[in-house]
Amino acid sequence: MPELPEVETTCRGIKPHIENRSIQSVIVRQARLRWPVPEQLETHLTDLMVQKVYRRGKYLLLHTEQGTLILHLGMSGSLRILSDDAPLKKHDHVDFVFSGGVTLRFNDPRRFGAVLWTSEPVETHPLLVDLGPEPLLAEFTGEHLYHRAQKRSTPVKSFIMDSHIVVGVGNIYANEALYEAGIRPGRQAGKISLKRFEKLAAAIRDVLNNAITQGGTTLRDFVNESGKPGYFKQQLKVYGRGGLPCVTCLKPLSETRVANRSTVFCSHCQR
Repeated sequence: MPELPEVETTCRGIKPHIENRSIQSVIVRQARLRWPVPEQLETHLTDLMVQKVYRRGKYLLLHTEQGTLILHLGMSGSLRILSDDAPLKKHDHVDFVFSGGVTLRFNDPRRFGAVLWTSEPVETHPLLVDLGPEPLLAEFTGEHLYHRAQKRSTPVKSFIMDSHIVVGVGNIYANEALYEAGIRPGRQAGKISLKRFEKLAAAIRDVLNNAITQGGTTLRDFVNESGKPGYFKQQLKVYGRGGLPCVTCLKPLSETRVANRSTVFCSHCQR
């Protein structure tokens, strides 16, 4: 599933091509996604200018003066910037045709993604209204984590993956951030000190920013047949490395499951 760095890289990749352009038409080839594509989507969007392209959590938001288009990549979705005569590929479900011959094409083999519309303030939409703070903004702090963790017995890994606590920390980056902060994934969130949560908040911000920087080197992918950001090229320190040497102490990394998610950590460096 695309994590926050992939979604942010996608946002940055498509933004220069569609921001301040008008939507001329919408072509829906498959309306049965995670939620049905609104029947009147083309009516809502035709002739509207996309004034702002941005991200909230793992949602991509295209804001217009009449409302906001909400896009989610689901498990396998991608967005590509193409010419309006580009040949179709399998699973190309929705096209947004812009002025200047530019098309934003949504492809989703597993159809767990979403294409939705709201004319209300987007922050009040049911999918967004209860989301926690953005991990890359100043409002996300160790103090925020510490106060939300009080009296919680849930494992800290599950705690930071809860989008009501902080958005966009998926499985890969939860593993990486906890390693950088020296905290075992299974430790109870309510038993972690403020000082250690401050270190964890900084680690979350750092690993996400590093991933975005690496993904940002492949922004050109959004104007060809790939449409995929390059986070898979990153050098991950623990995720997917169970049994291999820790990059710090060289002891074998442990692998277990926390909340039914693959979890890798160093029993020597993390406590």
